[in-house]
Amino acid sequence: MNNQKDFLGTEPVGKLLLKLALPTVTAQLINMLYNIVDRIYIGHIPDVGALALTGVGVCMPLIMIVTAFAAFAGYGGAPKASIFMGRGDYDSAEKTLGNCFLLQILISVLLTGALLLWNRDFLLAFGASENTIQYGVDYMNIYALGTLFVQLTLGMNAFITAQGFAKTGMLSVLIGAVANIILDPIFIFGFGMGVKGAALATILSQAASCVWVLLFLFGKKTTLKLKRNYFRLHPKVVLPCLALGLSVFIMQASESVISICFNSSLLRYGGDIAVGAMTILTSVMQFAMLPLQGLGQGAQPIISYNYGAKNPGRVKAAFKLLLKSSLCYAVLLWLLVMLFPQVFAALFTEDAALIAFTRPALRIYMACMLLFGIQMACQMTFTSLGNAKASILVAVMRKFVLLIPLIYLLPLVFRSNQTMAVYLAEPVADFLAVSFTAVLFTFQFKKSLSAISEA
Repeated sequence: MNNQKDFLGTEPVGKLLLKLALPTVTAQLINMLYNIVDRIYIGHIPDVGALALTGVGVCMPLIMIVTAFAAFAGYGGAPKASIFMGRGDYDSAEKTLGNCFLLQILISVLLTGALLLWNRDFLLAFGASENTIQYGVDYMNIYALGTLFVQLTLGMNAFITAQGFAKTGMLSVLIGAVANIILDPIFIFGFGMGVKGAALATILSQAASCVWVLLFLFGKKTTLKLKRNYFRLHPKVVLPCLALGLSVFIMQASESVISICFNSSLLRYGGDIAVGAMTILTSVMQFAMLPLQGLGQGAQPIISYNYGAKNPGRVKAAFKLLLKSSLCYAVLLWLLVMLFPQVFAALFTEDAALIAFTRPALRIYMACMLLFGIQMACQMTFTSLGNAKASILVAVMRKFVLLIPLIYLLPLVFRSNQTMAVYLAEPVADFLAVSFTAVLFTFQFKKSLSAISEA
């Protein structure tokens, strides 16, 4: 088994990152299609498209919370499993997999109950208006039923990628995305179900992906296998995974909190059209963020495995390549958004007023996107090295210390256009956060490399 997976410690880093990152980036781009395709179709529903898009956009904080909990266990456990593999301790790696699997099932049950009972209250608190609330409730009542599929697909797929099976991980996402693209127009327009049809298409698609993931992890091709004797929660196994996954959880769950802050402020200063524009802005931000996360996930097995194997040279080489790749992608997408904002807006709506409003807002909101490759590369590397404290710190700094206060402070400063001042909070927070992260990473990365060099 060691020889089978030793390619993570022996193949050239550039070739290895390309081999692992291409499928993970592709998987993230495909994963985007779940919600992006929903929004595109919903935005084009005759007569009510713009309102329906806004209503479903208000659901995004709840959806982000569901995916954040999947990352809590999965994205914390997967690097731990890779580090154990690097040390040759496959038994501990499988214990980690089994414990995280059971934990995600338990979390799914609790989330499903909460979403079914209180989704209307949540949506009203998150910025839904009387005009849009019913669209959000219709979507979430059905989406909540698929929480288990979302949890297991996203969380367990991280363990597939962590073993080096990047193509299999990509196929897990591809199956669901293709099903979603096919089912969306059938349910939304063919059966006349509107936003309910979009939600039903999404959960059926996630169910298909979930079956694929579980068949693989219970099957013969996987290196780490789901075994029933490890389906017991052991604090010594689970807690380190949760500590490491906490940064990713904060990063994703905080998007939910931030969406609430943005939507409530925008509803106050700009009304439904400003909230509708925010739905488009967050969708475009996903175009930026998810491929960057895909690059990080492709590098994670390399960094984690070689850190566990005490090979500092390969850890350093993998990070440098990750940083260069992330920066190139971030700069390219930033240029496209700055030059063609109306093209991105038109993907989601035919409403001329909404497109016109979104165009300048998108340029402001994405103004510092070109630097975000640094933030994501450093944050993903902290997680890959098992440095829970640093990864949590940079996540909290960007979201809670910087962005949330700025959402409320900047409209008080720029009173001439308070709506656009709300959008301005994002680039200001990004610039400050990247600066902080870069300094912290410089010191922490040297410390981590020194620790394995001297061991």
